[in-house]
This record gives sequence, structure tokens and C-alpha cells, in this order.
Amino acid sequence: MQSKLWGEALLVVAFLLATTAVIAATGADMAIASHFYVAGGWPVGEQFPWNLLYQIDRYPGAVLGIIGLCAACSGSLKPGWRNWRRQGLFLVLLLALGPGLMVNMVFKDHWGRPRPREVVQLGGTEPFLQPWQPGINGQGRSFPSGHASAAFYLSAPFFIYRRSKKRLARRWLVGGVVFGLLMGYARLAQGGHFLSDIIWAWGIVYLTGLLLAAVLLERRDAGTEFNLQTGYQGGRGKLCWLKANG
Repeated sequence: MQSKLWGEALLVVAFLLATTAVIAATGADMAIASHFYVAGGWPVGEQFPWNLLYQIDRYPGAVLGIIGLCAACSGSLKPGWRNWRRQGLFLVLLLALGPGLMVNMVFKDHWGRPRPREVVQLGGTEPFLQPWQPGINGQGRSFPSGHASAAFYLSAPFFIYRRSKKRLARRWLVGGVVFGLLMGYARLAQGGHFLSDIIWAWGIVYLTGLLLAAVLLERRDAGTEFNLQTGYQGGRGKLCWLKANG
């Protein structure tokens, strides 16, 4: 299981690095941003449904996180709902550590990459920076996209169901990715982020979910199977002892 985890994580990292290299080599970040910059403004981003997506903001992700918190609390209060506890805790921690800590607090608040509407080529005053180039701490907040990361977070149940209910897991994954891409398109059209910001927002959330699932879901499942097996064997040993000494 650990080898599969690291293999999947390496594939995601390789995809992120390769995509970033292609975007940098082709100039896709600036090309796409320039497409939406018209007559000194960002008119597409002000239209429906892209303006609505911006207003929706992080509310869907917050709702899923609250559901996770309720599930975790319910699982702690009722022994029969114990599985809900770790699954709910997973949803809460992924929201807090993925979009919350890693995307917004670690990178977005400190990496310093200027937004498209802030660079010189698109009417701003700041130089364009590649995603691997840190800018002035606390000034540029383009990398990565906070809105997109919260939207990609909606694929979180994929990690919960990927082993037991694969069809349901795929639906959550596709739904979360599609919503994240739509939110990302809205932020591109509004001059808020570059394409690479959107891609890395997905990558950070997915990698965080992968590691959390390994700690809270995969290992816990294995431990439960081991305990049940031990209990069964112990019960059988006790039965044999009773027969021998009855």
C-alpha cells in the first residue's frame, strides 16, 4: 500500500512539473491571460456565470467541511457510527490543511507572485514571474488559486470511497475537478490567476488528500481488519479452551 501511495504521489508531482514546464516554454500563462484582457479590463470575468462563481467563493467547500465535522462528532458520540468519525475528520483536516494551510497561508500569503491584472504587460506595475519564482513576501497573491483550491476540495469524498465504492468515488472526483476547472476559468477571466496557479491549486489539494487518506483511512482500515482477525482467533482459542476444560 505504501509503494502505491508513493507511486501515485510521484505521478502527480511529475504531472505538475511537466505541465509547469510546458506552460513556461509555450508562454501559455501570459497568452491565456492576454486573451481575457480587453480594452484595459476583464469583461468576460464580469459576466454570468463567472461573476456568480466568484461570489459563491468557498461556501460549497465550507458546507462539506461542516458535514465532515458533524460526522466526526457523531462518530465520537455513538459507537455504531465510528467509521463516520475518521471519515468526517478526514474531510475537516483536508479542508484545513489543503486549501487552508498549504494553499492560502503557506504559499498564497507569502510566495509573492503578482496576479495577471498586476503585471506590466496587462496594465499593472509588477513584473511577470513564473510559478517557481518567489516575489515580494505578502504583496503578490496569485500562486496558487484559493478559489480553485476550495472548489477542487469538493472531490474529497473520492478518497473515502475509492476502495469500497469506486463508481461513487469517480463521480465525486469528476464533479470536484469539473467544479474546480470552472472556478479556475472564472478566475482566469477576471485576471485573478494564471493557468499554472489553477493547476498547482489542484495538485496541492490532491497530494494533501492522498497523504491524509493514507494516515486516516488506509492504515486505520488495515488496523481494523487486523484487530477483528485477532479477536476472532482469540475467540476461537477461548472456545477450544472451554471444550477442553468443560
